This record gives sequence, structure tokens and C-alpha cells, in this order.
Amino acid sequence: MDLSSELQACLSEFTATGTVEIRENGGRLAPFSGLSWEVRGAAAKPLLHLWSENYNLTRRVVAITDHSEQRLSLAVERFGRTKPDRLEFVRLEYQRDERELSREAFCGFLHRLLAEQFPDECVENLSASPDLEHSLSGNYIRGLLRRGSSMAAILAVPEGETPATIEASLTFALLWFERARTLRHNGNVNSLRLILPEGGVRHIAHRARTLNRDVRIEFYERDPIREILQKMDPLQAGNQDSWLVPHREGMALLDASRGMLEPIVALSPHAISVHPAAQSREVWLRFRGLSFARWDAGKVFFGCPEATEQLSSASRPALKKLIAQLENNRHPLATETRHALFRAQPERWLEAMIREDVTRIDPSLDPRFAYSQVFARAGCEHGILDLLTVTRSGRLCILELKASEHIHLPLQAADYWNRIYGHLRLGSFSRYGYFPGVQLQDAPPLVYLVAPALRFHPSTDILLRFLSYDLEAVRVGLAESWRRGLRVVMRQ
Repeated sequence: MDLSSELQACLSEFTATGTVEIRENGGRLAPFSGLSWEVRGAAAKPLLHLWSENYNLTRRVVAITDHSEQRLSLAVERFGRTKPDRLEFVRLEYQRDERELSREAFCGFLHRLLAEQFPDECVENLSASPDLEHSLSGNYIRGLLRRGSSMAAILAVPEGETPATIEASLTFALLWFERARTLRHNGNVNSLRLILPEGGVRHIAHRARTLNRDVRIEFYERDPIREILQKMDPLQAGNQDSWLVPHREGMALLDASRGMLEPIVALSPHAISVHPAAQSREVWLRFRGLSFARWDAGKVFFGCPEATEQLSSASRPALKKLIAQLENNRHPLATETRHALFRAQPERWLEAMIREDVTRIDPSLDPRFAYSQVFARAGCEHGILDLLTVTRSGRLCILELKASEHIHLPLQAADYWNRIYGHLRLGSFSRYGYFPGVQLQDAPPLVYLVAPALRFHPSTDILLRFLSYDLEAVRVGLAESWRRGLRVVMRQ
């Protein structure tokens, strides 16, 4: 049996029953439930494609390294890497006991640590059980500390969690704080304590800076040697690195690539857009948001999902065929809406539509400007796209875009707002060539949270109430059929 057929058979058998999680190089990527998949390409090195409404992954498989009741492990190749990566499908029922025991042990350890650290307070109701109704994750330990009639909500991150889980902890800590205050109707839960592993504060410092001054929150890190909690100041922790990309660098790349890319754009000018990437010195072509070709040092490569085939006179028919496939399957009126090309990268498709005319979101916006990826480095990326524009009167505006529910949207928007506001106060935008001819206001940027109206997470309003009073946010809800034309149906 060739590898392609063997992989098809193994995946069909392994994913038929049980709860399966996908991991890459040991890190959790996504639950398998809700994903579509296919195996295609060469029999010896097939491509494995996994996708859903908000998830898309393609890897070239070179070997099946383990197939047991517990896991299916694959050696996979990724473009630009010399050594194979490890892609795993893991049945969670084989690990559930170990995880539950680990969190149960941590609960006991945390109870003793809190009792020693705060001897005048009584520890109550420590739990790691998820509460999906109120968006409380089972990745964290939550509880209460009582002192007389006053109480503090506690949320702790167990040892061994990923930086992404630590960064997400502030969202869930605020939601637990709100839930605890709701449960205690007499209002005696008046503060929040977030307990992190050693070095954890730097992962949430940038978001903590965006909370309003009335949020009584304390941050602690566990010292694993002395087994104590150290109180930390997030204003003194972390590095808020965010360098603006000079706008002229992107324009120079566009000028250099124009001769080779214009004939490709002309094949479908209504759908193909050009995007310089100053950091990598590349220029990407996107078809309604989906990347399919790139210019790099005088050469053009194409392919979807990975642009690896070099364009030449011999390969030009293949490029035209790819664009024809995109025209057919990534079209607003496409009949096969479950096709991978239609469903891939919905936020990029939404971004492409808004960039065409930002006044579709608000008539007061200046249609001349819509910048994306203005930062060379700005912390972790989590699938939320942002556009930077300006009102006709000169006030900076941030558009945060999401095509599906995302619990962290408010805090990630606040983080981006804080960075943008900092550069506004430094005068960086005019210095780096943004918004030519516009006198920018000194006012804090306005934030638009843009998503289909039914796709805002239920916790959005709760989290917005915890943010800086200087942050003015507007929720813009779009019709569910946004691919067929942007129509605002809600503005709050």
C-alpha cells in the first residue's frame, strides 16, 4: 500500500471514534471535531489538508511514525524547514485521567500555598471544572479568598501551560471575577488575584496595561524554589516591542515587483490584490484574501495553500488554471460553500472587502486609507486581523475583524489600541509616511469590532466594561451573507 492510501485508511480509522486532538511538535493546535480533511497529491509524499470555518492547515506527509490506540503520529514537511515536524492525532480519553490528576494535585498545592501566603484569609471553592455556560475554561484553577465580609476572586495557571494559555488567562480571570461578583449578590467580591507561573507576568503585561483604573487586580508569580507567591507590577514587566514598518518600504517593494505582478493581477483584477511584506522582502498576491502567489527577489512563486512552484513560460498555464479554480470556488455566489477554497481564511476575505471601501463600515471614515500589518512585531498573533484607518476629521481608527466567535477579541483589540495610541503620541505615523496630508488628532484611537452580527462572543460586553475609559469601542455587526456584500445590521 502506498503512503497516500495508508494515510487515508489510518486517518479514517483513527478519527472514527473518540475525542481527538491535533498537536504539532507537542503543542496543541485544534480539536479534530468540526474539521474537514482530505489526502491528495503524490502517493509517496501526499498532502494532508485540514480545514474548518476558522482553521486551515496543509502539511506534506513523509512517514507514519506511530499508529496505536492512543495516537497517530506523522512526520511532515513544511516549506522553508529542513527537518521534518511531528503532527499528531491524540485520543484524549487516554490522557484525561492524567490531566485531571495533575490539576487535582495542583489544586491541593495551591490551597496550601494560599493558606501560607495569606494566613488571615480563608480559601474557598477551588475548582478546575469548566463552566461552558459562563465561558470559564477548565485550563485554570479558580476560587475565592475570604477575609471577614470581603472576598477576592482567584484564578491560577497550573505549571506546564503554554505561553498562549498564560496570555489568555487574563480574559478568563476577568470573566471569573464578573461571575463571582454575580454569584455574591451582596457585592463583597471586590478584588481579583491572578496567579501565574514564574515569568508569566510578561505574557499578560501588555494586556493588563489596558484595564481601567477601577479594576482591583493583583498579579502574582510562583517562585518554584522557595514555594512562595511574589507580587508583580505588570507596568514593570514585559517588553512592549512594536516597531512600525516604514510605509515607504512597502511602496518600494511594490515598485520593484510591479512589472512581474501586473500581468497576473490583470487575469482577475476584481479579485486579486497586492500586499507587500516588508519584513520578509516579499510581495504577496491574494485572491479575495487567500494568498496564492508571491514575488521574492525578482522571481514569482505560486500555489495554494503553499506558493512553491516557480512561474515560468512552462508553468504559466498551471497558474492560469489555479486562478480559474479560485474564480470558480472562491466566489461570493459559489454553490459549493464547503469547498476548502471557499472556506479558507474567512477573515482575509472580509479584510479584502473592507479595504476596498472602509466607508461601508462607517461613512465618516476616510476611504483613501486602510493600512494592515503596520507593526513589524507586536506580540502573538491569534487570527484576528486589524486595519488602521482615519476619520475624515483626522481621528485614528482601528478595525478589528473576525468572521467567527472569538472570546479574546476585546482584550486583543485593547492591546493593539494601546500600541497604536503610544505611537500616535510619539508622532510616529507621520514620520514613517502614513496618512500623508492628514493632520492626526491627539485623541485616543477609536476601535471598531467588526464581525457577523451573530458571531460576537457572549462575553464581549462583559470584557469591554473592564477596559480603559479612554478606549471607545463600537461593535459593528454584519449580515451573515457578508461574502455577497457588506451590509451593517447592528451598530452598538
